Amino acid sequence: MRIAFIVATGLLLSTVAHAQAPTAEAQNEQVVRRYVEAINRGDAKAAAAAFAVDAKNFGRPIGRQGIEDALVDIFTTFPDWHMEIVTIVASGDDVIVRAKVTGTHRGVAKMPLNGMPVGAAATGKRFEVSHMHWNTLHGGQIVEHYANRDDLGMLRQLGLLSVAAAQ
Repeated sequence: MRIAFIVATGLLLSTVAHAQAPTAEAQNEQVVRRYVEAINRGDAKAAAAAFAVDAKNFGRPIGRQGIEDALVDIFTTFPDWHMEIVTIVASGDDVIVRAKVTGTHRGVAKMPLNGMPVGAAATGKRFEVSHMHWNTLHGGQIVEHYANRDDLGMLRQLGLLSVAAAQ
């Protein structure tokens, strides 16, 4: 009886320890969730820290500093930029996010990001669009990022693209 209890207790502890160890996919998902949380705080440095020093964006080398610079420009143009995760899927080294993105155009873009015309005067208008982000991670950092965004929808809502011009 005592041996059975010790064996059963050992199995239980082993099962609990195994259940608590997060999978690589779960760890990758948490990295991306922390990245999005930092974006929603407007913290470009913390968000960029999720990226490898030599990260790529759309297949081009941009590095962590390039990510931070891009986020600073986005936050200057849209101080209330917000990404709401609608769906997140982790598979192997990849974490895919479908998000609802909102913001108010209160600044002037200095970089050609998200389809924004560089130098366009702030409209004060708000937008809400869908984004898809595909992140590939290695060693707990995002090494490659791709996105599919509704830039035309955003520009229409901001009054920077007429519906007729898009057709």
